[in-house]
Amino acid sequence: MNDDLIPRARQFATEAHQRIDQRRKYTNQPYQEHLKAVAELVADVSDDTEMIAAAWLHDTVEDTPATFGDLEREFGRRVRDLVAHLTDVSKPADGNRAIRKAIDRNHAAQAPADAKTVKLADLIDNCRDICRHDAKFGRVYLAEAAALLDVLGEGDARLYRLAQKTVADCARRIGLPAPPQSAPADEEWHPRGHMDLMQRRALRVFTDAFTADEIAQPLRSFDIERAAHELTTAAARHTWEVVGLRRDGVCVGYLRADDHATLDTEALLRPFAPAQVVQGEAPLSEVIHVLTRYDFCFVTAMGDVAGVIARGDMQQPVVRMWLFGIITLLELELLERIRALWPDGSWTQLLSAGRLNKAQALLAERRRMGQHVDLADCLQLSDKAQIVMEQEEQRFAFGLRTKGAAKRVIKDLESLRNNLAHAQDIISHDWPQIARLAQRIEEIIARHGG
Repeated sequence: MNDDLIPRARQFATEAHQRIDQRRKYTNQPYQEHLKAVAELVADVSDDTEMIAAAWLHDTVEDTPATFGDLEREFGRRVRDLVAHLTDVSKPADGNRAIRKAIDRNHAAQAPADAKTVKLADLIDNCRDICRHDAKFGRVYLAEAAALLDVLGEGDARLYRLAQKTVADCARRIGLPAPPQSAPADEEWHPRGHMDLMQRRALRVFTDAFTADEIAQPLRSFDIERAAHELTTAAARHTWEVVGLRRDGVCVGYLRADDHATLDTEALLRPFAPAQVVQGEAPLSEVIHVLTRYDFCFVTAMGDVAGVIARGDMQQPVVRMWLFGIITLLELELLERIRALWPDGSWTQLLSAGRLNKAQALLAERRRMGQHVDLADCLQLSDKAQIVMEQEEQRFAFGLRTKGAAKRVIKDLESLRNNLAHAQDIISHDWPQIARLAQRIEEIIARHGG
């Protein structure tokens, strides 16, 4: 076992979360404080260095641009697998919060005991943080935590008892029975909002016209009996990142071009993870969801895996068009909220004099050109977002808890839009914002349908 595994995991996780400036929702502490707490809870009950490393890394794939492939290359297969068991698999398009949590709970139920131990530590620290700062959401979270405990019994017995006690103590603190009862339907946390007919039509374009088939590259596949060195040599010659492996005519997995060809092909076979495979008509938001976790998204045709998408493929023009469209939808939604929340135009008090003067100058110019617009139409995207995010309820509707978090998202969104407009790289620095936009569109699809 590597003596430096835990320090390397700590550094990797800390830097990954720092790069996106992720912080604890209520205290605004650097996110590594949560990772440290989880790792220390695991270290109290186990000296398994790979488990402790996984505790540090447990949110990296879910929250940062890191993929499972990155973790495997840095820390090995077992750490990668542990983090995979700890990463939620549900998507906004799967349904409301209750449905998604049931999917994730079933995923946790299938995890091995060591992953369940880390999950218990994560649950304990989250319980303490949420119930200390947000009693309203605490009622929802504790009901989910109690249900999750039902499937984590194979984890460390000491941590399991501590988790039970933590849930019970937190429930009493916010006035709930212990264990807490299921949350009432009106307490379910989900984004709110509405769409007009034009936006519904635009949504159908996003879900029907922009699909995985539009950007997938053919997956070159070979019989698994072929020698591994032949396949890796062919992949290198043709610059294929992966090749498919067929057994009895069916593609059952893949081999990476950078795998060690000294092993036989059967040993190098990487089976397709169910969450890694989408149908050809899957929307791009679903592809992005997969690529947030995995190095490759595989695409089926006629029931067999026939295509592959890597993050680099998201630089294609069709994806850029799609992202521009999402930003436009988001901007329309912000404008609608401004008109609904401040029908008398009092939103002007929420802008600086400089920003307001720019909007007034643009209004004068557009009216001089004969356009029928009002002052709100002349706001920049960042102005609209700033106004809407002043209200706590509106921030919550977009999944943001603090003004600081909203400010960072607005800045990231402007960076993405500028890089799209100037044909710059949108993967290296803008991936977290791309993932956030994809999640937003999936939430809208789930809420309003296609």
